[in-house]
Amino acid sequence: MAEGSTKVVLAALGGNLMIALTKFVASAMTGSAAMFSEAIHSVVDSGNQLLLLYGIRRARRPPTPQHPFGHGREVYFWSFVVAVLLFGIGAGLSVYDGWHALSNPEPVESPWVNFAVLGFAVLFEGFSWFVALREFRRTQSGVGILSALHRSKNPSVFVVLLEDTAALVGLLLAGIGLYLGEVTGNPIYDAYASIAIGVVLAIVAALLAYESKGLLIGESADRRIVEGIRRIVGEEARVKRPLDVLTMHMGPDDVLLNLSVEFQDSLNAREVEDAVCTLESRIRSQYPIIRRIFVEAESLRARRGRQEDGRQADDGTAPAQGLPAE
Repeated sequence: MAEGSTKVVLAALGGNLMIALTKFVASAMTGSAAMFSEAIHSVVDSGNQLLLLYGIRRARRPPTPQHPFGHGREVYFWSFVVAVLLFGIGAGLSVYDGWHALSNPEPVESPWVNFAVLGFAVLFEGFSWFVALREFRRTQSGVGILSALHRSKNPSVFVVLLEDTAALVGLLLAGIGLYLGEVTGNPIYDAYASIAIGVVLAIVAALLAYESKGLLIGESADRRIVEGIRRIVGEEARVKRPLDVLTMHMGPDDVLLNLSVEFQDSLNAREVEDAVCTLESRIRSQYPIIRRIFVEAESLRARRGRQEDGRQADDGTAPAQGLPAE
């Protein structure tokens, strides 16, 4: 998946750099506020893709004593930074430029230049969007777009997909603003288009920040994976029942599993060890994304005792086997 993510980001970066240059030239030639906003948008997107590439590279570093679980979650941090930049720079400057154009409306010169640039931009952005969508659907097949977006644990793909979607919507808005301004002779529509582009960027940035925040603070694996693990544990004859199946993504392709099970009372230490090895082997073979597995053997009575201690601590009362609460 890492190679696919890099390919998606590189495709988006190349397209945005070419588009940004042509948009700035068109904006300078015509004085269009919407086109200038689109140029800013493309520059911000290019910077965002560089940050995502940096995050992908950092996430590949091996574990260290200070980071024993690796650095996979760095890509989550940088995707959150991308969302902040998209909101602060992309949306902020677009709205400001549109507001400035409303205060000082100027007619757009040589509108055919803008329409030509918009046409080429749609082709470049459309190609980048198609590459991102194909990679996204490959990893999230059989699920609706919105549900897949929420379930996805790979921000380097869905960030590019959402950015390209916002770019295509922005190009449509810029084209509408230019067309209305040309038909009516009123440049105010170009300013409105710039503000509308900023609003679109702000909405997409808020959605990216929300999804990235969830990944950054820790999200569980997909529900189907958790249910599959429970099924594997339940099929093991030496296990009475699974008590807890706790998972957390340490990166897009790295899941930590903490498994608490109650083994049969008749098992000795060697038999428990063999059962644990069997469970680990079956889980890893079916779900390679699970890199680390911690199995805790405990009795149901001990678990209930810890839960009772936790409830007493929450109530401010003394735990059954601890010191009195202050």
